[in-house]
Amino acid sequence: MNGFSAAMEAASVRSVISSPRPALVHVRSHAVATARMRALWVVVGFFLILLLALARIAHLGISDPARPGGTLDGILLPDRGDILDRNGLPLARAFPAYALWYNPKALGGDGPPLVHSPAEVAAALVRIFPEEDVAELTQRLASGKAGYLRRRILPEDANKIHALGEPALEFPRENERFYPQGTLAAHVLGYVDSFGHGQVGMEAVFDRQLSDRATRGTPASLSLDARVQGALEDELLAGMKRAQAKGAAGIVMDVDTGEVLAMASLPSFNPNALRPEDIADSDPAKQANIFNRATNQTYELGSVLKPITVAAAIDAGVITDLSRRYPADRPLDIAGFQIHDHENYGASLNAIEALIHSSNIVLAQIGDQLGPQRMKSTLQGLGFAERPYIELPAKGRPSFPHGDTHGNWSRITTMTASYGHGFTITPMHLASAYAAMVNGGIWRPATLQKIDPAHAPAGRRVWQASTSARMRQLLRSIVEVGTGRQANAAGFRVGGKTGTAERADKNGYHRDQVIATFAAAFPMDRPRYVVIATLDQPHANAATSFQRTAGYTAAPVVGRVIPRIGPLLGIMPDATRDIDISDIAPLIASGEGE
Repeated sequence: MNGFSAAMEAASVRSVISSPRPALVHVRSHAVATARMRALWVVVGFFLILLLALARIAHLGISDPARPGGTLDGILLPDRGDILDRNGLPLARAFPAYALWYNPKALGGDGPPLVHSPAEVAAALVRIFPEEDVAELTQRLASGKAGYLRRRILPEDANKIHALGEPALEFPRENERFYPQGTLAAHVLGYVDSFGHGQVGMEAVFDRQLSDRATRGTPASLSLDARVQGALEDELLAGMKRAQAKGAAGIVMDVDTGEVLAMASLPSFNPNALRPEDIADSDPAKQANIFNRATNQTYELGSVLKPITVAAAIDAGVITDLSRRYPADRPLDIAGFQIHDHENYGASLNAIEALIHSSNIVLAQIGDQLGPQRMKSTLQGLGFAERPYIELPAKGRPSFPHGDTHGNWSRITTMTASYGHGFTITPMHLASAYAAMVNGGIWRPATLQKIDPAHAPAGRRVWQASTSARMRQLLRSIVEVGTGRQANAAGFRVGGKTGTAERADKNGYHRDQVIATFAAAFPMDRPRYVVIATLDQPHANAATSFQRTAGYTAAPVVGRVIPRIGPLLGIMPDATRDIDISDIAPLIASGEGE
């Protein structure tokens, strides 16, 4: 019995040890399930917090569209892309700045939005910003309407505002558009409005590229050379002041590609200081300064177009002998209209002398022989019947003669057009035409975008290469012995033509107001660049030798610009080189004219 009992007891112990304990298993399972549930709730909690945060960000972006810095795009997307010159120098870029924002709901509830009275807060702000108007600020604060009080403030100003203890005065950080070169190329660049959209210039042209989600932050390169731009603006402003002119325009263009290396319109404006409300206010000075005289203002430019007529006549075979002489000692009476010269240059002139003296009488005869169809076709081929070819949105429409019901020009229209009267164009039209006249006869559209010279536009042929070669000789002669002598920068082989025309508008011609222009190219033995300078209403004074004509006002501007920009563009002065004019030298007689 004892042996049997011991065996049974041992079996019972083994059975208890080897079998599971239901209570212990239940406790373990319950603990695991509880842990898993708690982890799940933690994950769900974090997810809900994330959703709430994103919803709050989206709400702020939607509910406060007037603050660009508070939008979702402004937080998650890169800044607006830079605009660079052809050498990579920043002309426009985005940078973080403080703004002063009035938030009347900052304190919450139904209480007053400010701790102090609106007048007290306005007076405190004027002590920080003396240029502000205390009455206007008081009115804006008392209105209880949210909005900007200032678009840009310095960090130290933000600290002073913070010290006022007014929660309603906020200074959010926003991305502002900054133009590090100040007024340089302002009419090319334009500006960015308070909603972040480009206006007027290449800011408007590139607006989508610079701000689009896919390309935002990618810089845009211009054809401008900031060094050349600075020199042009500097000399143009100096010339404008010397001649006491109302305004001025200037262009430097690559003759082979159409790239604009510099373009200026004076008076200018500072896009850093320009407020959007200035554009719409009643200040005519600011509105006039934003107007681009180089591409948007059309002028009757006068004698600078005479070489175009001579080139068309040579190309058409109307002029085959440059020694041929034309009567020049008496005015021409055509259809009740009298064509005369600035002074009497003798009984007769050949075509070269006619350009050197700038004879209206002889050019009218050449235009008459060329005929209306060929004259009109040449000008159309140069784009004179259309707005200028340039990317800028502001482009003036020329007043091109329409002719009769069949589009035919009258004889008098042809003759006056031959010496640059009876229609208007912009300085940009003129720059492209001169580029074609000296580059071998190919007209190409002007561009403000940097392009590879190997991929320049094909353009269209206006003149034969031989005609272009002859015109280079004639333009050089005008600068050496004619009306353009004050543009004859030593060693740079400048060629060009003056033009002085009475200012015309809807009320007719104004004899007391002129537009003075000098159109040039250099170096004439291998033309690379065209330079245009136009002065609006210059005055005769001691600085201009008491003359208001282009030879004394616009030509000196070009004569000073070229020596400054030539070395920057790889063209050094060389007195040992020049274009060969030996075959026409016997036909040249020196003289003045306009």
